[in-house]
Order: sequence, then structure tokens, then C-alpha cells
Amino acid sequence: MATDTINIKITKVLQSRISDVDFDNLPFGKHFSDHMFEMDYFDGQWHEPTIVPFAHLELHPATSALHYGQSIFEGLKAQRGDNGEILVFRPDMNAKRFNESAQRMCMAEVPEEIFLEGLKQLLDIDREWISTKEGQSLYIRPLLFATDDYVGIRPSERYKFIIITSPVGAYYSDPVPVKIETHYTRAAEGGVGQAKVAGNYAASLYPAKLAQEEGYRQLIWTDAKTHEYIEEAGTMNVIFMINDTLITPDEGKDTILKGITKRSVLEIAKDWGYKVEERRVTVEEIVNAMKEGTLQEAFGAGTAATIAPISLIAYDGVDYTLPPVEEREFSNKVKEYINSYKKGREEDKYNWLMKI
Repeated sequence: MATDTINIKITKVLQSRISDVDFDNLPFGKHFSDHMFEMDYFDGQWHEPTIVPFAHLELHPATSALHYGQSIFEGLKAQRGDNGEILVFRPDMNAKRFNESAQRMCMAEVPEEIFLEGLKQLLDIDREWISTKEGQSLYIRPLLFATDDYVGIRPSERYKFIIITSPVGAYYSDPVPVKIETHYTRAAEGGVGQAKVAGNYAASLYPAKLAQEEGYRQLIWTDAKTHEYIEEAGTMNVIFMINDTLITPDEGKDTILKGITKRSVLEIAKDWGYKVEERRVTVEEIVNAMKEGTLQEAFGAGTAATIAPISLIAYDGVDYTLPPVEEREFSNKVKEYINSYKKGREEDKYNWLMKI
């Protein structure tokens, strides 16, 4: 399919379902807007992109994604600016990361211009689903999965690319107590930890469930080989502040997802004059900082929550309570700034907003 001229066939719903949604009681990921974007890959190329009414999919029982796990996704959000404009935060980075995941999983890559143009047109059609209420947004979920009706281990020759959207409220409404995981692992070197692969999240569910039974909301993941090094926090990247320095695990290894929110936080921090270190972070360093009272802040950074403050970190049977969230200077400031930036209330000095 030629990508210099992108013609998207559009079929609209006869009647919107938006009146069925209670925007005063909006859960995360339970409601979906009227339309979705679809495009299929076969015979070595992508074919006609379409926007159609949101509907169930019909799949062959031998659909290869169900058997062999060729499935990736992304997550980003659209906001309504105060002037009514639709704003999307750094979607070009999502498109790039999506294709990096596809490459790692031996899947057909989606041309970035189609990814972005399909997203634009879908949001324009369903613009009424983007709430104006504070703390609410339209969550965007692009996904790609293998569709060969073949039971045999090989890269699929057919794929389906979809974008669906969902009006959402806050993902984490309270500070998060976490536990440092020292047995189970999220990703190993040489694996697919740096890709946004469906199976990565499935593998995290059981250890997260065990932690929740102990009273913790999420886990801090450590390296698979020694469990001596911090990697991620739950489904987010993790950032610490020790002695006025922001410290976060570097993305040089293939076990850590390249976080768009994390990257944005670090770029802003440097611009504000904070000292930033991206490097290997040991569990011992973090535990010692908690014991000595030099760990000033710890938070997750990700699309769903933006900034998720960590209230407590458990390690080796001991709970370490962190400073009160309201007293944390940087994470509160950067969360407010990024959320304001996404709403168009700040100057787009970094050229991060796609406007529709």
C-alpha cells in the first residue's frame, strides 16, 4: 500500500453510545468509544485502512496470536484543551516504539505516517468522547497481532492493526505501596523486556497477585540474573530522588521498556536544572538510602498514571515508609507541569503536542 497518499475509508455509527457513559463515575478501561481504526497485512503489504463502528472481532480458532503470542500494543492519551482543541502527547514516540516492538517480535511494521494519520482521523470522529472534566482523558490503545489461521511455529504472514479508544479517569488515585521482587522476574537479558509485548504483562500477573495478597499494590522488578539491580515498577518506569539527584535505571539493556513519560520527565528535569543520572541502580543503594533517610522521593512514570507516587517500599520483610507525598517537591511539580502541558496550558516549548 502506498503511504504518500493515505485514504482511509470511514463508516460511521448510526447512533452514538456516549449517552450510556456516566462521566461522573468513570472507571479505567471499561467503556469504549464509537469507532475503531482497522488495517490488515497480507501478501507482503498493508491493505485498505478503515475506520468502522466499534465491534467484536471474528477470529479463527487457530489464529496464531492466540497460540504463539505475536501480539504487541501501545498506550497514549488524548486531552481536550481549554479552547476545545484535541491534544495528543508525543504520539510520534509511540509510533516509533510500536515498530521497535514489532521488529523484535518478527511482525510486520506499521508505517508511522499511517499510525499517526489513522489516529488523527479516529480522534476527530470521536472527539465528543474526550472529556473536559479534570483528571479525565481518552486513552488510546493501538495493537497489532498475528492472524494466520495456522497451528505451526513460524512468524505469521498476516496481521491486524487496530486502534481503539476509551474514556478514562485516574489510574492510581492514591500513593502506591510496593515490594521489591527478588524471586520472580519481568524480563531477562536477550528477551523481550524492551518491547511492549502482551506476554510481558501476563507473566507479571501472578507475582503481582502474591504481592497484593501481602498488602502491596505493585512490585519493583529487579534483574533476572541476580535480583541486585532495580529495573521497573509495576507497569511503569521508576525514578528515585536521592540527595537532590534524580536516579533511574538506564535503558541500555534490553530488559527495560523505553518509557515516553519517563523520558519526558528527565528532559524537563534537566531543563529545570536538576541533576539526573541514568545508570544501573542497585537494590542495596535504595535500601540504604531509605535507612539513612536520604531517599526523598520515589515514583512510577507511565502513560496511564503520568506520575504515581510510591508511599512505601518493602524489602526482605521490612516496610520502609517514604516521606509524605505532599512534601515532595519535584514529583508534584513535574506531574502538575506535564498534566498542564498535555492540556495546552503551558507553552509547547518542546514541540511535544499533536493538535487536532
